[in-house]
Amino acid sequence: MPATISYEFFPPRSIDASFKLWETLRALQHTQPDFVSVTYGASGTTRQLTHEAVTAIGRHTGLDVAAHLTCVDASRVETLKIAQRYAEAGVRQIVALRGDPPKGSGAFKPRADGFKTSIELIRALADTGQFELTVGAYPDRHPEAADMQSDIDWLKAKIDAGATRAITQFFFDADSFFRFRDACAASGITAAILPGILPIQSWSGVQRLAQSCGTPIPAHLAQAFEVAERDGRTELLATAVCTQLCTKLLDGGVDHLHFYTLNDPKMTRNVVHALGLAPETAFEKVA
Repeated sequence: MPATISYEFFPPRSIDASFKLWETLRALQHTQPDFVSVTYGASGTTRQLTHEAVTAIGRHTGLDVAAHLTCVDASRVETLKIAQRYAEAGVRQIVALRGDPPKGSGAFKPRADGFKTSIELIRALADTGQFELTVGAYPDRHPEAADMQSDIDWLKAKIDAGATRAITQFFFDADSFFRFRDACAASGITAAILPGILPIQSWSGVQRLAQSCGTPIPAHLAQAFEVAERDGRTELLATAVCTQLCTKLLDGGVDHLHFYTLNDPKMTRNVVHALGLAPETAFEKVA
């Protein structure tokens, strides 16, 4: 069977951003994604916006939508009420994360009445029996983890708490994912681990993202983009780099790719097309 795909979006904060999100959905929905997800801002800043985007996407497109939910700046009662609202709206998938504090606020500090860890959140959501739970994973060590094995042990604890699959942070080297996947298997993790793919739409933006989440950038990639920027060929290089990464993953046995779209469909659509992971008619729907 051909590999399946999924997409991540973030909730819009303005009218213009709303149009951009719906243009992205229009461009990608006919590629037949297995599911799509909507993120949840730091400090719960997009809590209501996420709920509105999730329910609107499900209602107007028929796509299976996963809602992100975090432990940040909410009590246990408030968080579980949000989850119940999703259940009442027909949402059956949640991406359960600890969440990041607002930029510049230092380390994550749980509320006294809130969930202290993602494991506590996962366990509480699993106890409801209403959701399929997805969690985060880190092929390149999480900045707060002591070492790679502690990352893997934490992932196993999240799976044991009730999660059924994981989506990784983005990475640039397929071998990083394969090493992580093999190490997870050796530690007894049998849940699906979906690689998170970030098409490089802005090289400067990706560098900032990589620095913030501890993702190493291979020297050869940085050099290639330096040349491409000088020659005005960054889009061509970015498409080739992402397609090559995905091809290596598929050749290595990966059967699902999760794309971080950043609410811009062009690069993701081009890569999915190049990989042959959607029917040709999907690319005729949008000029």
